[in-house]
Amino acid sequence: MQEINIYTDGGSRGNPGPAAIGIWVESLNKKYSQTIGVATNNDAEYQALIFALKKVKLLVGKQKAKSTKLNCFLDSELIVKQLNHEYKINAENTQRYFIEVWNLILDFGDITFTHIRREKNKVADSLVNKALDEESDQAALF
Repeated sequence: MQEINIYTDGGSRGNPGPAAIGIWVESLNKKYSQTIGVATNNDAEYQALIFALKKVKLLVGKQKAKSTKLNCFLDSELIVKQLNHEYKINAENTQRYFIEVWNLILDFGDITFTHIRREKNKVADSLVNKALDEESDQAALF
């Protein structure tokens, strides 16, 4: 079984505010970042994970995804505890994200969600800040 480690992060400047996602697919040496408009930190964290799951499925292919073990590392303890069924989800928009993640999980052989400290998520975090900085620089031009 192929094993892939992914690190995801989402963040906003303000809560809600301009937001971005950062994804590092460590095992495949791929990095992605993009702004996502105005969002809360939690929304950005979920959107980063959703993007990562979809991207990994595209990178490895539908058939190989079924025999792939994904290790997802997030610095959002809240999101990890929700996905691991330790916390209830009350907010309606968060429930939608949770369901989307849960449906994407079915595409893979095995998947884990692990909370890590921010210091261990520097690559994904820097991708979030890079996207937000670039957007801010673009806005300053006009």
